[in-house]
Amino acid sequence: MKVLVAVATRHGSTREIAESVATALGSALTDAGTRSFVEVRDAALVHSIEGFDAVVLGSAVYLGHWLEPARKLAESCADELRRVPLWLFSSGPVGEQTHPAEEPVVVDDLVRRLDARGHRLFGGRIDRHTLNFPEHAVVTALRVPDADNRDWPSIRAWGREIGTSLAHAERSVS
Repeated sequence: MKVLVAVATRHGSTREIAESVATALGSALTDAGTRSFVEVRDAALVHSIEGFDAVVLGSAVYLGHWLEPARKLAESCADELRRVPLWLFSSGPVGEQTHPAEEPVVVDDLVRRLDARGHRLFGGRIDRHTLNFPEHAVVTALRVPDADNRDWPSIRAWGREIGTSLAHAERSVS
């Protein structure tokens, strides 16, 4: 089984989430006795998902939106993505959310359009040393402290859930 984990990141922390998901997913497949190859790629470099049996697509979120490379991949490969098991994830909420009922990123339409098996939202990381001037101005204006809000146990658990689901599906087909 070949699985693609495609990710759009600006400063690298969302890629770290993708790598953790990929590692946990691959371990779950191996533990279930399924031979697998899990590859993490930058979304901007993916032009086709041909040859992959499943895809995890994720993006950092800025001002409520996925980054352009993830949006473009979802759009340009929509037909291919609908044909394979697909999961989506977003990374971005930092600090305390002032309106918990408000979703920091709206992907419901994307989940439906791509027939994704689900979407997971993970906290993000703020490190002012990596931000450009406009980003720095926004986090300063919003009084967002430097922090790493990524929940690594949840991220790994989600990757294992995906791997277990894929292994179960493969056993059902065999």
